[in-house]
Amino acid sequence: MAQKWTRERRLEHTRNLLLDSAETAFADHGFAGAALDDIAEAAGYTRGAIASHFGAKDDLFLAVVERRLQRLAANFDDVIGSFEALNDQLVDELVKRWRSVTTASRADAALNYEFSLYLLRNPDARERLAPQRERMIQWIASYIINHVARLGGELRMPAETLARLLVASTEGVLMGSHLDDQDLYEPYLQFVMANLVLPGN
Repeated sequence: MAQKWTRERRLEHTRNLLLDSAETAFADHGFAGAALDDIAEAAGYTRGAIASHFGAKDDLFLAVVERRLQRLAANFDDVIGSFEALNDQLVDELVKRWRSVTTASRADAALNYEFSLYLLRNPDARERLAPQRERMIQWIASYIINHVARLGGELRMPAETLARLLVASTEGVLMGSHLDDQDLYEPYLQFVMANLVLPGN
């Protein structure tokens, strides 16, 4: 028997379709070039649906970025949470997972840079998002501390500093891998792991 769709489920379905369409549009055309009418039409709705679910174009854009960050965090959590030691096998698995969630198309790299450029060009948005970005940094730092301790390692630098470097450098790894057609994922993660003291070393 088919499951009946609740109002909440219908709203979530509509929201996800709009986010999918917006993610493609922002990656392909940039923030300024993406038209709300086109985004709504591609998702099968009118522009009014965007307004009712997200509000202004800025809010839609930020919702797209936030959803991508949540997906990325969940994917890494699945991998790290399943390992019991810091070793080369963990690096290999992290590289595979990172590729799988960020290299489906060059749109991923484009969207990351589009978001950074948007914040640089919009001081009001940057100020509004500052608390959210700081929470993300602190979450990453806490995540690093907890998992490194669980796996029996130690950090060579403060976790918060490493977290800020991870956020700042990830965009460059994504973009460089596409621009130069060079796989930078594995050497980058090896660079990150070099900041960890492994058990027995």
